[in-house]
Amino acid sequence: MTAKQIRVMVLNDMEKLERTLFRLEQGFELQFRLGPTLQGKHVHVHTNYPAEGERFERHKFRVLDWINPTGREDDSDKFCTLDLKISGSYQYYFGHGDKEKSGDGYIVVDPVLRVGEDNHVLPLDCISIQTYLSKCLGPLDEWLDRLRVAKEAGYNMIHFTPLQTLGVSRSCYSLADQLELNPDFSPPGQTYTWTDVANLLEKMKNEWNMLCITDVVYNHTAANSKWIKKHPECGYNLVNSPHLKPAWVLDRALWHVTCAIADGKYKDKGLPALIQNHEHLHAIRGVLWQDVFPKIKLWEFFQVKVEPMVEQFRTLLQSGDKAEGKQQLKIIQDPQFRRFGNTVDMNSALETFVPHGSSPGAIEDCCNWLRRRLEELNGEHYHEIKHHQEQATNCIAETVSYERLADHGPKLGPVTRKHPLVTRYFTFPFEEATFEQDLELMNQPEKSCHFLAHNGWVMGDDPLRNFAEPGSNVYIRRELICWGDSVKLRYGNGPEDCPYLWAHMQKYTEITAKHFVGVRLDNCHSTPLHVAEFMLSAARTLRPDLYVVAELFTGSEELDNVFVTRLGISSLIREAMSAGDSHEEGRLVYRYGGEPVGAFLQPSLRPLVPSIAHAMFLDVTHDNECPIQIRSVYDSLPSSAIVSMACCATGSTRGYDELVPHQISVVSEERFYSKWNPQAKPSSPDEVNLQSGIIAGKLALNRLHQELASKGFNQVFVDQVDVDIVAVTRHCPSTHQSVVAVCRTAFKNPKHHRYTDEVPPMCIPGKIEEVVLEARTVERQADSYKKDERSINGMPGYTVEIKEHIQLKDSKVVRQAGVTSRGRSEFVQEIVFEQLTPGSVIAFRVSLDPKSQELVGVLRHHLIQFNPLYKAGSLPDPNTPGILKNPLTQIMSKMTLADMNILLFRCDSEEKEDGGGCYNIPGWKPLKYGGLQGLLSVMADIRPKNDLGHPFCDNLRQGDWMIDYVNDSSDQNKFWAYTTALDVTFKQMSSFVQNGSTFVKLLALGSVQMCAVGRFPALPPLSPALSDVPYRVNEITKQKEQCCVSMAAGLPHFSAGIFRCWGRDTFIALRGLMLVTGRHMEARNIILAFAGTMRHGLIPNLLGEGVGARFNCRDAVWWWLQCIQDYCTMVPSGTDILQCPVSRMYPTDDSKPLTAGTVDQPLYELIHEAMERHMQGIEFRERNAGPQIDNNMRDEGFNIVAKVNPDTGFVYGGNRFNCGTWMDKMGESERARNKGIPATPRDGSAVEIVGLCKSTLRWLVALHKQGLFPYNSKQLSMSYEEWDRKVQQNFEKMFYVSHDPNDPNEKHPELVHKQGIYKDSYGASSTWCDYQLRPNFPIAMVVAPELFTVEHAWEALNISEEKLLGPLGMKTLDPDDMVYCGVYDNSLENDNYNLARGFNYHQGPEWLWPIGYFLRAKIYFAKKLGKDTYDKTVYLVKNVLSRHYVHMERSSWKGLPELTNENGQYCPFSCETQAWSLATVLEVLHDL
Repeated sequence: MTAKQIRVMVLNDMEKLERTLFRLEQGFELQFRLGPTLQGKHVHVHTNYPAEGERFERHKFRVLDWINPTGREDDSDKFCTLDLKISGSYQYYFGHGDKEKSGDGYIVVDPVLRVGEDNHVLPLDCISIQTYLSKCLGPLDEWLDRLRVAKEAGYNMIHFTPLQTLGVSRSCYSLADQLELNPDFSPPGQTYTWTDVANLLEKMKNEWNMLCITDVVYNHTAANSKWIKKHPECGYNLVNSPHLKPAWVLDRALWHVTCAIADGKYKDKGLPALIQNHEHLHAIRGVLWQDVFPKIKLWEFFQVKVEPMVEQFRTLLQSGDKAEGKQQLKIIQDPQFRRFGNTVDMNSALETFVPHGSSPGAIEDCCNWLRRRLEELNGEHYHEIKHHQEQATNCIAETVSYERLADHGPKLGPVTRKHPLVTRYFTFPFEEATFEQDLELMNQPEKSCHFLAHNGWVMGDDPLRNFAEPGSNVYIRRELICWGDSVKLRYGNGPEDCPYLWAHMQKYTEITAKHFVGVRLDNCHSTPLHVAEFMLSAARTLRPDLYVVAELFTGSEELDNVFVTRLGISSLIREAMSAGDSHEEGRLVYRYGGEPVGAFLQPSLRPLVPSIAHAMFLDVTHDNECPIQIRSVYDSLPSSAIVSMACCATGSTRGYDELVPHQISVVSEERFYSKWNPQAKPSSPDEVNLQSGIIAGKLALNRLHQELASKGFNQVFVDQVDVDIVAVTRHCPSTHQSVVAVCRTAFKNPKHHRYTDEVPPMCIPGKIEEVVLEARTVERQADSYKKDERSINGMPGYTVEIKEHIQLKDSKVVRQAGVTSRGRSEFVQEIVFEQLTPGSVIAFRVSLDPKSQELVGVLRHHLIQFNPLYKAGSLPDPNTPGILKNPLTQIMSKMTLADMNILLFRCDSEEKEDGGGCYNIPGWKPLKYGGLQGLLSVMADIRPKNDLGHPFCDNLRQGDWMIDYVNDSSDQNKFWAYTTALDVTFKQMSSFVQNGSTFVKLLALGSVQMCAVGRFPALPPLSPALSDVPYRVNEITKQKEQCCVSMAAGLPHFSAGIFRCWGRDTFIALRGLMLVTGRHMEARNIILAFAGTMRHGLIPNLLGEGVGARFNCRDAVWWWLQCIQDYCTMVPSGTDILQCPVSRMYPTDDSKPLTAGTVDQPLYELIHEAMERHMQGIEFRERNAGPQIDNNMRDEGFNIVAKVNPDTGFVYGGNRFNCGTWMDKMGESERARNKGIPATPRDGSAVEIVGLCKSTLRWLVALHKQGLFPYNSKQLSMSYEEWDRKVQQNFEKMFYVSHDPNDPNEKHPELVHKQGIYKDSYGASSTWCDYQLRPNFPIAMVVAPELFTVEHAWEALNISEEKLLGPLGMKTLDPDDMVYCGVYDNSLENDNYNLARGFNYHQGPEWLWPIGYFLRAKIYFAKKLGKDTYDKTVYLVKNVLSRHYVHMERSSWKGLPELTNENGQYCPFSCETQAWSLATVLEVLHDL
């Protein structure tokens, strides 16, 4: 069974996608998920897709329910869903909080078409359609004889032009009655009805496997429609659209000019009835400007009668009236558009023109100002109308030139009343009279309501604007290319505006939908959208799987999409005739459907990506000019072949296949189509058979088109072999078969154009199984073409020579086919052509060569365990290696998480330790990892877009190097399935990870990324007395050695060698990456390994395997103690660790490093030693002090101090020449004079160290009470309880920066620049440093919340949020601080003391790990402040974390960086993925 197809739409705030097309199929599931801008918000998604069992109503929306499969820690997996079972266009929108709508869009669900007695599905890509002009089919009882031509030519769908009664012009699209069947279809004595049509269509569906669609015409009705005379309100007339009066006056004037020219009245002005040259056109311009425009004075419709307005104004001034509010002089357009009907808004006149006094003179002055301004405004309108008249003159001249002079025009002959100078824009159903008498009718509503505007089209107009509505000047400027037989319909905004028209057209739609499987929306781009939406909804009520086809001429894909999405258009008509050459024709095939050959197999659950509209690609439409006239008769077959190879619906128009050498006019053609007769003679004009024109070729091409679509040949490649030859490949990815059609076009007639005899040979990869068809157009003995009077006949002198399903050796087109092979694996056949003449087509069926076919079968056999789809075409492998006989999950279940690190990750420096490195893609860059994630990160970008031109794909095509690398780069065969590895990985982790969201799992993978064994153990050996320690045999010494997992600080810079392990980094990250993920044993080993290196009561900063350790940080020991506490509280029986033996490398401060097992102590003794040494005071000078261990440090910096203040209980230490906390940047620039000076010494009592110390004291006091820790008061100068109490009593006093300027605890009020915060340190040598706002106090809040009062903590956190919170990290310094700089550049060498050589590392750049503590502190204190505050905080947390999720999703490292520059900008000097960044963010999710 195939997996359910799921598409995911990610919603982003303020994203409006009405012009983006999303196509889906019935049976698909659509999931809406939250993008980063919406995570954490209360989002509501609405859709008008109906609930199960309900009817669709366009304006009825419902809210979708959210599903959160993993609970509530974040919104990364939350979704709401639609099961798509009904075709059509559906809208969705979403909002959050009070915002009803903050984004929206449409989805289009394709219909499912069924055909035949068994009702089998006809896929849209299988459609081969042929258009028929219905009026040319003759009486209904003769239709089947004429339609059989389509059946015998292999078409499976007919498009009929409208079957309704036609108007007086006989145009197929000018309908006199939308509800009546055309009476022409009924022979004398017979009256056929819609029921008879329905029976015929049903017969075609069941017996011929043929479906039928027809046009719907909503824009206009025939000018002679009886119903429009009864209901003139349904059109645009002078009563309901008085804005058209000026255009109507011009139109009548032009009609009287026509009459005058026809009657010879302008002969003496050089304008005869027969217009033959440009002098005559010039004379027309003269008549317009001298006789017409001055006489009709159109400007008067837009002007004000000045004097009456001035008098009205004078009266108001004299009565002392005053204006209300400020405004400019406003002219009010007369809604009835009478001459000089416009008025003045007197309020604006009084405001604009204010008299200097109330004397008659002052009032007269004021009236004169108004008079002048009104005359100016009248002048402006006069000039505006003059511009309109200039455009009208140009449009009239262009129309006359096209209709009467142009070679490609209709050459209408003399101007007569039947063929007027220009088509009339309005109907005039009254007797001819003088122009003056006509004008009188304008003011008689019962007559002027019958002057209806004609429809037409406007070149380059905005299709979303109705050109007949107010505000458009199309009619007055004569820009409409007018259809004088049709009246434009006026729907208004809804059924209430014109009830009769809406009801009439709905009935028309329902008749159509009842009988036809689909509709073609005629003139779609100028059909009002709301009308088409309403009508199609009515149609879909009767026929849910309505197939909707349209042709759009908007000139823009984005505008096309507005129509496609809102109307649910299934296929857009595309014209091969729009191509000017074969190259463009081939490009259209590639553009309109299918995936590229070699496209990636896509997962069933994947993002919903925008698509282009499904195409109905036609070799000719009934509107196109005749291709035989534009190209040549020889091009009909090859161009048809190119079209039929397109992976979309294809088709043609009746007459093309018979080679009718002229356009079959939708207006003037009255002859009938010829009938089908297998025995027809070539010269017979009213009968055709397979030998007529290219019908035999079309039959073969239609069959091939339908086979390719139904059998999954959904990949397309187009090759422009030379100027005229196009090769189109259709490939089936499941069978690895291809069909290659080579088409030699003949855009120019070979009789008059010299084509080259040299046809380049072609190389076709694979084994050619057969020639599917070879065909060419040839001349035959027959009479020359003569246009028949009764039947639409084609050129009898041409037919198609065709062979189908032959072997290559029997081909006349191919001379030879040599077998050659390129490289070690590519099997290619070279084709040399013999007779590929212009107008020829040959199609090959190609398979893989037998060896490749066998290997693909074996490969598919091994892949079945991952996807049952691979079963098709799979072959058992008799030589399967033993390991592959077991399911992959079984093999992988034996792997540890350390093994997974090798399989999935390891950056370049880690791989190099093993003598390898990451794969380098030529012309691009190396992969980020040696493991599978390296490949997957690249493929994640390439696969959804099918970016087969990417250097990665190029490298795969050129050779097997990458596959060899994947196999050889480690002992494990890395070509195992990535997802299986992930499943096995998560199964070895905690239930929090196993049941967690995608984001939780992504972060948890950071544990696998960072924790590895490596070739050389990074940790010093643990005590031999300890159980459960992993061992291995050293490859070189062959001795047994421990192989404990160690944690890298960050990749790629801190991943291998001496710089891999750092005490501070390890223990900040250990809780998140090891305890939260459930890696308890490995966490224990790391804690104990570091414990073994304790010296001076400190844990090393740089571990250096213990022997190269540096004890130059004051905080690592406190993070180590915090981790032991966390281990005891989070791990089942965690306090057992306190009794674990620790092998001391340095039992005394001065001892040489000892081997493991020499001196063992239980862990609790080392905990006490660390506390005791601090209480006693730690003071020493680093060993080997000097440039050999630190090239930048000044001599005083090597002096280490860490003590406890007996009055406050605060741990303090350091000096101004060293930096003992995580903010440890040492100046390096001699030029800027900062070398040897720490940027952030943070000496004194750093706030996070005081917090960590307090946390440890609280814990030890509790442990002692439980009898788990033997030490208390006797061994120290003060007891643990007393020490704990002192810190508690003094913290808030000493660290809180109060709002009270007279606070007695504030020793330096002059240094305070932010109140309501907590100091960064207490007692620094540079006192002002204490008062800097930094992100460190939230660490103390998380580990020792008891130190803080809730209100103070909350205020301080809010100030931090406002000042320090960045998109991904926390600013390391207040932006208001004078030394703040948010951009870190470690390579910068200049004179700036604060910036040179990255001196500002911790003076502004946004570090990620503190954000975890900030958010955890917010959550903790929000809970204390009530539900409302907590809910808002959860929203903030989710919103911030969503940015981390997006970063991880997009990062090729699949990690979170060490830091970013200001406002989240990328910092090139940062580690790309950092252990503590991943860990602290994971801890936030754990807290949630």
